[in-house]
Amino acid sequence: MANPLADCVASLRASNHLLANSVSILDTAVNDFPRLTKVLQTTKHFELLPTSDLSAAQSRLLSSLIPEFNSLLARVETHLDRLERREQALIARCELLEGRLSMSGEDGEAMTRSSAAGAGRKSLAGEGDGSREALRLKAVRAKKERLAYTVERLSLQAQQRERQLRMSVAAQ
Repeated sequence: MANPLADCVASLRASNHLLANSVSILDTAVNDFPRLTKVLQTTKHFELLPTSDLSAAQSRLLSSLIPEFNSLLARVETHLDRLERREQALIARCELLEGRLSMSGEDGEAMTRSSAAGAGRKSLAGEGDGSREALRLKAVRAKKERLAYTVERLSLQAQQRERQLRMSVAAQ
């Protein structure tokens, strides 16, 4: 009986030795895995993208920026239009005031001439009718000046409204 058991023990020892060799082989193979992972790992030095991804990103960026640019341009245009209208209004007012100054300068000279002429007539006639006539003449000239100023102001306002209407039509 010892014989069959000795054979079993020998076979068990051989299997044990074979398993020990297998474990050592597997151990050396598994110990090399970190190096293998490092060697097999790909390193991307430059990120290469497909052109489809790049064009899609560009179109998304463009679609988000265009409305912003358009709104900013619209704001700038309205501000510039407002400044231009203000400039035109100031120019028109300047012209109006220059006209009034030149009118008042001419009227002032005419008034001094008429008052000198009225004084000459008064002394010649010796009546109060000349002074009434001079006052009436002065009132008529003042009314004429007011009406001329009103006509000029209304014409400038009409021109300003025409410009505004043209700008609003052009903006649409």
